[in-house]
Amino acid sequence: MTVDGRTALTGIVGYPVSHSLSPLMHNAAFGELGLNMVYLPFSVAPEALPQGVAGLAALGVRGFNVTIPHKVAILPLLHEITPEARAIGAVNTVLNRDGLLTGYNTDGIGLLRALEGEFGFYPAGRSVLLLGAGGAARSAVAALSLAGAARVVVANRTKERGEELVASVAPHLPGTLLQSAPFTLLSDAGFLSGFDLLVNTTSVGMGGSAFGDLALTGLPPHAAIYDMVYAPLETPLMEQGRGVGLPVANGIGMLVAQGEAAFTIWTGQQPPAGCMKRAVLEGIGAATLDIVRQSK
Repeated sequence: MTVDGRTALTGIVGYPVSHSLSPLMHNAAFGELGLNMVYLPFSVAPEALPQGVAGLAALGVRGFNVTIPHKVAILPLLHEITPEARAIGAVNTVLNRDGLLTGYNTDGIGLLRALEGEFGFYPAGRSVLLLGAGGAARSAVAALSLAGAARVVVANRTKERGEELVASVAPHLPGTLLQSAPFTLLSDAGFLSGFDLLVNTTSVGMGGSAFGDLALTGLPPHAAIYDMVYAPLETPLMEQGRGVGLPVANGIGMLVAQGEAAFTIWTGQQPPAGCMKRAVLEGIGAATLDIVRQSK
């Protein structure tokens, strides 16, 4: 990669952000297409976000991704927000047009493309159970509803937080029955029998953590389980799903698809097929090898 006075800069804003796999994905795609662009991680503390965003705009950064904890806090700092991002209430991608910052949310696109690619699943007329009520769940609720899901239920450990999420997005999504439920119902096989898809939007699964009593045997035989966690590649929830004979997938597909959508927003081009996914898997493999070496 050659960096010169014409190199267009992109990146990701978060805190912390050093662990992000996005630089691997985007730089690989820039390289394969021969684009004079580079993608860097920008660590910006919450209290410094206004100055950080203004600085990126002033420097002419072409665009940037937004990750935890800034996806909601950045909203008032942008000039325009797409209708979908406004309905979600969070932004994960920003395009800079001559200092005019427009906020998008490609998380929902990423989820829908991942579900289609992994399971051939289309939300229209289907019933979906989401675990968690954070920013990822908010994006999932909006994307699934806008894609025609008949019913979306948000199950969260703190029931009140799930209720707040549903109440905040329901006015924007009148075509879908949105409900909240306590985590205690997850041990009820009868409750789970009413869903075509279960999606984990929480961080449970990272580092080997697992959900407690999940009555996955209650899910119908045609149902699928999607875990947004991708480290480890085989999560405890996926193992549980395989154990009852259901198709499962990790969050790699969503990570890559949302990145591909952001790439197109900034460049007007599609990244080379499979390029970003290869870069991510190679990055995860290298990180795993480093951990193994350090443990010896």
